[in-house]
Amino acid sequence: MDDDAAEAAPEAAGADDTTDTVIHTRALTKRYRGGQLAVDGLDLAVPAGSVFGFLGPNGSGKTTTIRMLMGLIEPTSGTARVLGRPMPHASRAVLPHVGALIEGPALYGFLSGRDNLLRYDAADPTADPRTRRARVAEALERVGLTAAAGKKAKAYSLGMKQRLGLAAALLQPRRLLVLDEPTNGLDPQGMREIRVLVRELAADGTTVFLSSHLLDEIEQVCTHAAVMARGRLLTQGPVADLAARARGRLVVTTPDTADAARVLKEQGIGDVVVSEDRVTGEPGDRELADLNTALVTAGVRVRGFGVERASLEDAFVALTGEGFDVAG
Repeated sequence: MDDDAAEAAPEAAGADDTTDTVIHTRALTKRYRGGQLAVDGLDLAVPAGSVFGFLGPNGSGKTTTIRMLMGLIEPTSGTARVLGRPMPHASRAVLPHVGALIEGPALYGFLSGRDNLLRYDAADPTADPRTRRARVAEALERVGLTAAAGKKAKAYSLGMKQRLGLAAALLQPRRLLVLDEPTNGLDPQGMREIRVLVRELAADGTTVFLSSHLLDEIEQVCTHAAVMARGRLLTQGPVADLAARARGRLVVTTPDTADAARVLKEQGIGDVVVSEDRVTGEPGDRELADLNTALVTAGVRVRGFGVERASLEDAFVALTGEGFDVAG
């Protein structure tokens, strides 16, 4: 079926519904002029129905990947399939089923928030004009902008512009929602509201592909994640599994922090840190029972002893060897 035929039957974009992935790439590569390798042989699989976090430090290739997935730029080599169709070749068949907020929303500053959404909706050939105003009103309500709907977009704060861009992505029911830093500029309450909205969308059957520099956000809302660095995929899978691969930190609660730190160092514990009534360190391969015995034998009053569960941040640092760049 050619693209013209696919447009005549948009449901063809779901012709590959038997698959369990909505995004699938194979050796996806993008090299820019001058030889810069932005994405290097990416094999990515995004399960249907997941909230998929896309992580990586600044310059890791996340945004370039998203632009290839959305058909905005062509790969140098490799393949990308979205909703079972090849991109960018099938863009016109696939994109009506995809909502996207990439690198911030493009808005008409002289128009109100409501009129911006009406303009977006009118540009969608699949949108029914008879229900346009109702859809716009519902999208504004979902992102908390009903009260500001009549305000000109140029007067919106960064967070309000993010909300309006998300509303534009939600004007129609979507099988896939692609969000690049959706909570950028939002206050803590706004961030919580967006997290709740993402969970609701996922519960309704929408797959959400979420790029964010906030590891805590990814851990709270995402079911799956992938980590990129220097253009290459380091790992992907369920968020709980990724965190479990990183060893947690040993935590000793005691009033004798100085003595506890000395004993742990003598026992070969690395990266020992003292804070108030806690001493933490990297447990390595030591038996926890032996460490506890050594502390008690040395006269340390142990009030709490154990290994804290590793976080997604611990896993990220273990994988990339670096902290997370908030510009990511």
